[in-house]
Amino acid sequence: MIKEKSNMTDFVKPDLPRSTQSFGGVSNDIRRTPPRRGRRRLILVLIASACVIGLTLGLRRLRAAAPTVDRSVVWIDQVKRGPMLREVQGQGTLVPVEIRWITAVAPARVDRVRVLPGTKVEPDTVLVDLLNPDVELQALEADRQLAQAQAELVNLEATVTNQKLAQESVVAGLDSEHQEAQRRAQADQVLAKKGFLSDLEMATSRDKESTLSGRKAFEEKRLTALEKGISAQVQAQRQQVERLRSIAEFRHKEVDALHVRAGVAGVLQDLPLQPGQSVAVGAVVAKVAQPDKLKAELRVPETQAKDVQLGQKAMVDTRNGIVEGKVARIDPAAVSGTVKVDVQFAGPLPAGARPDLSVEGTIELERLNNVLYVGRPAFGQPDSSVGLFKLVDGGDEAVRTEVKLGKASVRTIEVKGGLVEGDRVILSDMTQWDGAERVRLR
Repeated sequence: MIKEKSNMTDFVKPDLPRSTQSFGGVSNDIRRTPPRRGRRRLILVLIASACVIGLTLGLRRLRAAAPTVDRSVVWIDQVKRGPMLREVQGQGTLVPVEIRWITAVAPARVDRVRVLPGTKVEPDTVLVDLLNPDVELQALEADRQLAQAQAELVNLEATVTNQKLAQESVVAGLDSEHQEAQRRAQADQVLAKKGFLSDLEMATSRDKESTLSGRKAFEEKRLTALEKGISAQVQAQRQQVERLRSIAEFRHKEVDALHVRAGVAGVLQDLPLQPGQSVAVGAVVAKVAQPDKLKAELRVPETQAKDVQLGQKAMVDTRNGIVEGKVARIDPAAVSGTVKVDVQFAGPLPAGARPDLSVEGTIELERLNNVLYVGRPAFGQPDSSVGLFKLVDGGDEAVRTEVKLGKASVRTIEVKGGLVEGDRVILSDMTQWDGAERVRLR
């Protein structure tokens, strides 16, 4: 028995588990089959993979949580249908219709400033006194030349008058002699017919009469020519006198212009001079405007200025009241993205209106009938598409909606598609939620 046991023990492999049972004092070793662990592990891996895949698909299908927006910080408006007034708005200032710029007519030095800006002035009000000795000397020289020319005119008239009188005296003497010769010739002719006078004496009388007649005619022509020459000389000298008189008057106006006057009734707007300051020719001395005749210069965005036309109605807010006017002029060029539009007022301006006062104007472009419109969104441009958040679920949430816009006004814009009457949308700037298709309102 001991030997068999030993053999049996040798038969059992060392890596297999053993179970020892005792039967009647005899121990028997039983071989057990090992469990199938590889199949169980594979099943567990498959189950885990299926769970991961299902969870991933489920998470993908889940909608991300909508961000929350405070209702009090957003601007919500409702889509309406009806007439929409198209307007364009611009900032600007009040400027005088007529501005008189006063400049220096000669280089000078400021002697005295008589009036300060803001003072009402009349056309003959002296604003500032200037000094220029050269201008005064030129005026005196012009006076001297004028006086000299006038004296020369007087002398010329006296000289030519004497020449004319002398020639007239010669003509008168020849006329007397000619008449005497005529009478003598007629008497000699009567005597010659009676035989009391020879033919030679008769011929002599006739020759004398003919000679005096010719001399008289010649001297009369000289008198006519002399009169024409005298007239031309006197006329030339008179023109010289008038020319010198004009120069003298101009020089005196230059002297008088050193006392700078307003020239028009109004209010002195600017006088940038101080006593002792030098002023060049053409330099601005002062600016005078009429405060009761003002117009508004508005700066309209160049993208909206294409619809502005002459004669359109405009309302200008002067901060002290709203005044009605009409578009009077449109600047042909754009500057810094704006176009200047002049508005003339139909009625009187309110109290406090003055030049350079900042104003805000609204120009009426046209009236659209029976259109969908809503308040103008923060980034809504005319004839474009924009994403707006439309309120749903009773106003607790808003979803992004593509909206097609049409013509725009200052505060409203036409809706061509994407919304219907009664829809409520958020018009505030929502760029911080560009990545969200839905927001929640609280």
